[in-house]
Amino acid sequence: MTVTIHPTAIVDPGAQIGAGSRVWHWVHVSPGAQIGDGCSLGQNVYVGNDVVIGNNVKIQNNVSVYDAVRLEDDVFCGPSMVFTNVYNPRSAITRKNEYRQTLVRRGATLGANCTIVCGTTIGEHAFVGAGTVVNRDVPAYALMLGVPAKRRGWMCSCGVQLKGMGNVLCNCGSTYRIEESTCTLL
Repeated sequence: MTVTIHPTAIVDPGAQIGAGSRVWHWVHVSPGAQIGDGCSLGQNVYVGNDVVIGNNVKIQNNVSVYDAVRLEDDVFCGPSMVFTNVYNPRSAITRKNEYRQTLVRRGATLGANCTIVCGTTIGEHAFVGAGTVVNRDVPAYALMLGVPAKRRGWMCSCGVQLKGMGNVLCNCGSTYRIEESTCTLL
């Protein structure tokens, strides 16, 4: 499989892009970026130097993936969602040595226009709703909504909200153990 790169995209020499990935209109991929197989970078996406993107990651239009961001396999980044990498930026003060790493675990969904404040970890298959602002770590399978983000429930890896406590069976056949502050795939 080859990589598809639109003629308007800029992929700097040194950038690594995996087989079957697609780079659409007006994208800029910096020279140190590492992008896995089967990814899609939508229109007007920017990928920084110190960025690692896993396989089968979908980054929708108008997303900037700044230095110190790590996206594991099967992550979905909705349109115009935002990553930060400096906690307290100032134009007159250079803080490149203060970047805080953001980690988005396998299968997580980051909804349209949400903001992920740097230094946080988003758990496996977590679901961050549109417009949500995440400023602390998110547990696996958590449904996060609001400003600031609050856990409002749990999500199956198939994308369906789970209901109930104890052992919960999703329509897709997956079973979870849901307790007050955790959700675990059985």
